Amino acid sequence: QNAPNPFNPVTTIQYQLPSDAHVTIDVFNIAGRLVRTLVDAEQEAGVKSVRWDGTNANGEKVASGIYMYRMDAGDYTSRKMMVLLK
Repeated sequence: QNAPNPFNPVTTIQYQLPSDAHVTIDVFNIAGRLVRTLVDAEQEAGVKSVRWDGTNANGEKVASGIYMYRMDAGDYTSRKMMVLLK
């Protein structure tokens, strides 16, 4: 899960990879539209983290609300909710 949650203006998503994998972490709004891709890369095993500053792919601040992030790493997929409060 991301921390802090709710957050303003930055949150950190921490995750652990048991083995090397291609990792994708995407943020979606409540309507299911892609807001931003935070990670799309091959990564080595270990503890990793990525920060989201509440901006979209164009660098614009997004509105307060509920967002979902999806992490895909090899065969593993996880979906979590997070709340941006301004």
